[in-house]
Amino acid sequence: MINDTLYRRKYLIGGIAVVVVLVYIVRLFMLQVVDQSTQAKAEKNAQLRQTIYPSRGLIYDRNGELLVANQPIYEVTMIVREMMQEPFDTLGLCNALNISRDSFEIRMLNMTNRKKNRGYSRYSPQVFMPNLSQEEIAQLQQEKYKYPGVDIRIRTLRDYTYPIASHILGNVGEVNYNDIERDDYYAVGDYSGRDGIERTYENELRGKKGVEVFMRDSRGRIQGSYMQGQLDCEAEAGTDLYLSIDRKTQQLAEDLMQNKIGSIVAIEPATGEIIAMISAPNWNPRQLVGKERSTNYQQLLNDPHKPLMNRATQAQYAPGSTFKILQALAALQEGAITPNTKYPCNGQTSTPIKCTHNHGSPVDLEEGIEQSCNPYFWALYRDLLQQDGYEDGHVHFKEHYNDWREIIASFGLGERFANTDIREQAKGYLPTTEFYNRIYGQKGWKAITIRSLSIGQGEILVTPLQLANQAAAIANKGYYITPHFNRNDSMKSDIHTTLVDSIHFDVVHRGMERVMTNGTGRWYNIPELQMCGKTGTVQNPHGEDHALFIGFAPKDNPQIAVAVAVENAGFGATWACPMATLVMEQYLTGEIKRNALYERMVNANLIDKSDEE
Repeated sequence: MINDTLYRRKYLIGGIAVVVVLVYIVRLFMLQVVDQSTQAKAEKNAQLRQTIYPSRGLIYDRNGELLVANQPIYEVTMIVREMMQEPFDTLGLCNALNISRDSFEIRMLNMTNRKKNRGYSRYSPQVFMPNLSQEEIAQLQQEKYKYPGVDIRIRTLRDYTYPIASHILGNVGEVNYNDIERDDYYAVGDYSGRDGIERTYENELRGKKGVEVFMRDSRGRIQGSYMQGQLDCEAEAGTDLYLSIDRKTQQLAEDLMQNKIGSIVAIEPATGEIIAMISAPNWNPRQLVGKERSTNYQQLLNDPHKPLMNRATQAQYAPGSTFKILQALAALQEGAITPNTKYPCNGQTSTPIKCTHNHGSPVDLEEGIEQSCNPYFWALYRDLLQQDGYEDGHVHFKEHYNDWREIIASFGLGERFANTDIREQAKGYLPTTEFYNRIYGQKGWKAITIRSLSIGQGEILVTPLQLANQAAAIANKGYYITPHFNRNDSMKSDIHTTLVDSIHFDVVHRGMERVMTNGTGRWYNIPELQMCGKTGTVQNPHGEDHALFIGFAPKDNPQIAVAVAVENAGFGATWACPMATLVMEQYLTGEIKRNALYERMVNANLIDKSDEE
């Protein structure tokens, strides 16, 4: 009986052993033959993949002048597993890098902290010290063989040929976790464009990474190239970018806006290419490169004058008298006036809107533009809106208002420009009938209620970019191309036609020319350049008036359209107009001959004046 029991146990144990062996065999078969992931993991453990970073694409101006290049920097990387294989000379590494032991420990803690370094792995290179110069890594380069797992990797940072165009170019900074989640191109420690052109054209500028694959032994030590380099691939440099800006004009405009708050925008009317765009105050783009980037960025962020804000595209102002040009065009298009229509002006005793100065009366359209006559444009606007009366025809009044609003909007006002490489934009504002119905009721408003709009005040808001585009559309006699920076962009064929027929522009051009020959711009006119312009002085409830100007030149073959806005400066004729004519002079002639005017504009400090308000 006992023997039978032992006999049966022998077979039971033997059967269990056979089953266990079969399970192992099947499992090994699944792992090694069927499931390729195990083999891939094994191969991965035997490989060390070193990323080769591409050079970022260069950026040039419209004349091929280099604006943004690259400079080499170095970073020290560590593979923690290799450092732990044998005694590691920590003190020697600290001496080679000129850091203290405490600094070493802090850096190690940060590097191995998965909350701070989400991509941490003890088997792959991790950044220990970034942004080092050749001098800072010179000693380590000579002694690197002493420190297993420690390597030096070459990267590039941006290098700026000129300290200009910070708002246009943007900057390059380290990617964050969201960037890595959104695009598998990036890994921890990578850089990408954070704003401006650098961000808009990130995919083109960044290039393609390369890789070198090395073989490791069972202890993780590098043994040489893996598979004789068959898996290696070269990095591909980013695509070079040619911008539409003119470096010399951009530099001049930035000089003019020193110690001022505001912006200058210049556009080539025929193409929509932006020749210059300045937002002041700004900063030197080199401030946001390298070790001091974070400190400098925080200082810019905390600056009360908000230099990080692009006022050229995001600041919104009432257009003031610069808007009178569009009022004239709308009235001509709607048949409310002819070029010969005259209205009386009683100077500063005029009602309900007084004129800012005394001049002849009555005035026609050209004289109205030349003299910037407020009563003229109020009467024009009233007749445009109330062509069919008001008391018995309020419905028609609102139809005329909507027609007027559509005409104004067709010049690029009231909306952001779409399909452009200009990232941050404000919309501006063109009030709707619904807006006024909410305030005054369905029948509670008419032309006199909204008379401020007739002279570019009231609820209407525009950006300097929109003003410059408006000037370009007027220069082109009724069309514009979306403003943009990339000279190779296909937008050149995307024409936006305004709702004003081309036949109505000649009289307006003549009026704008008279502004520069006989009106508020006469002191700064250069006759041979055939300048056309319109000054504006915009009421500002928070301080002195804002100075505005729009214009273009030459009159018969416009090459440049300009808008200038200087906050808290006072009269447009005193500040915005002379700056705009200097920009035109520089671009059209290649030099500035009015040196006294240039020096006066450059040396004026209007920020202090603004701070006193």
